Amino acid sequence: MNEWFKKTAQNLKEMWQKWSIVQKLILGAIVVVIIVAIVLLATLSAKPDTVRLYNQPVTDEVQRSRIISRLEKDNVEVYVSSDGYISVKDRATAARYRSQLIAEGYEPTNVDVYSLLDTTSWSRNDFDDKTKWLRVTQAAVKEHLEQLSGIARAEVKLVLPDETLFRSEQRPVTASVILYAEPNSDVLTKSSQVKGIQHLIMTSVEGLTEENLSIVDGSTNEEINDWEGMAEADRLTNIQKQQRLILKLETQYSSQVLDALRAIYTDNRVRIANMKIDMDMSERQSTELKYTPFVMKEDNKDTSYDDSDIRESALVSEETVDITETGTGYNPEGPAGTSGQNPPVISDMSNMISQTTQSGVKRNYAIGQINSATVESPSIDRVTVSVNVDGTWRKVYDEKGNPVMTESGSFERAYTPVSEADLAQITQLVQGAIGYNKDRGDIVTVTNIAFDRSAEFAAEDEAYRKAQRTRNAILFSLIGVAAVLILFILVRFISRELERRRRLKEEELLRKQQAEREQALWDAKEQGVEVTMSVEERRRAELQENAIALAKEHPEDVAMLIRTWLMEE
Repeated sequence: MNEWFKKTAQNLKEMWQKWSIVQKLILGAIVVVIIVAIVLLATLSAKPDTVRLYNQPVTDEVQRSRIISRLEKDNVEVYVSSDGYISVKDRATAARYRSQLIAEGYEPTNVDVYSLLDTTSWSRNDFDDKTKWLRVTQAAVKEHLEQLSGIARAEVKLVLPDETLFRSEQRPVTASVILYAEPNSDVLTKSSQVKGIQHLIMTSVEGLTEENLSIVDGSTNEEINDWEGMAEADRLTNIQKQQRLILKLETQYSSQVLDALRAIYTDNRVRIANMKIDMDMSERQSTELKYTPFVMKEDNKDTSYDDSDIRESALVSEETVDITETGTGYNPEGPAGTSGQNPPVISDMSNMISQTTQSGVKRNYAIGQINSATVESPSIDRVTVSVNVDGTWRKVYDEKGNPVMTESGSFERAYTPVSEADLAQITQLVQGAIGYNKDRGDIVTVTNIAFDRSAEFAAEDEAYRKAQRTRNAILFSLIGVAAVLILFILVRFISRELERRRRLKEEELLRKQQAEREQALWDAKEQGVEVTMSVEERRRAELQENAIALAKEHPEDVAMLIRTWLMEE
């Protein structure tokens, strides 16, 4: 095997020395093209199977289990190595949940979650910009606070939520600050100084409001920017709490509606245009006596007319009275001993028979009466919801199954709106999600308006065109490599053919010369002429005689030698 390698290397060296400059350049170009093609294919096809969530292993098993449970809650594929590294399927998922875990308080204590940002990158993205903004702002606020007189140490935590399409769904910027005062310092006990610190933090963080800022004394773990001790502050705080309650209910109702619809129509097809809850925040005690009619049958709200049965009262008892009296008529004359003053007509009727008849009906009725004592607390007056559901877009394909492209090189797409029956069912679903009550005037509106997806379609078209360009580049590269290889083979074949012809020509010339010499020697021998041979001719004759003798004695070795020569050629 070693002799074969040596012989092959010697043949390649001799071949390289025999080649012309053009042949050497062609071989170099072929090698360069093959290397470039291999590098290009490796670059385009090499993709990591998984991406690490953090650059350091999570050694705490409890924290690692919490992180894995949180990711599995969102159906994220998680991979954990034997040494504690947590990995996900791609970079987009890692970037998203790395930020989300920080915001939700799942970041491990022994890992610098921002260590990925310390590496140099050829590109930037929204996650990098957002995280860098958070780190720079937190560092700036921390530095400002620690420079104040009386503050020994400060810890700052900011949360910057993702931007949403609608303002009603946008979560506010929040911040939590823990301050540690120096010994014998009252900087955290005076309200004026605490308000100054609060104002400093709010002006340092864009979009941060007072209600979303929490300042805590690290020594007592008490919130020091809570101004509930003041009457006016109480009123403002109550209003803020009421607004927070309304906002919480609106967020809760929005989540219920979105969760119910996104499971059917996916995340990017459902938007809540408006979620408004009107509430009565008054709290008062009242006692009321109310007389009401009897409602024998309630009104059916599903009918367009009033079919209720309302009566003013109900009969409890009934009594019928019939009285008839017969007797002597009584004619008063006045005091005794005096003459009467009755008119003659009445006086003439004295001592006559009289008869009296009375008849009547006595009925007792009951009237509705409500005597109530109530304590009114915050209650929902009305809920107004507006939901928009997008239709579906699909690509148009020809008879052969290929996508139809427009003149601009984009996919041709067709839009299918949501049917009226589906809109009616969505309306019923939303009504059930918010606890729809027609009596309090709730309004539910469901529309089908197509979303603007031009940016999404443009990105998809560009990705398709990029894939086409990449495929064409690879195809042309392979064609170029094949063409260069074919050209090399042709040049090699032609050069070997020319070499073979030259060698045959030389052999033919030598054979003719040898034949002429032998003929001359034979002629001289026949003529009896003494012929003197040169040293070279005598050496060649001896070699020829030795070769003939060796061939006769060892024919197999000679045959093996000839086969080896032929294989080398």
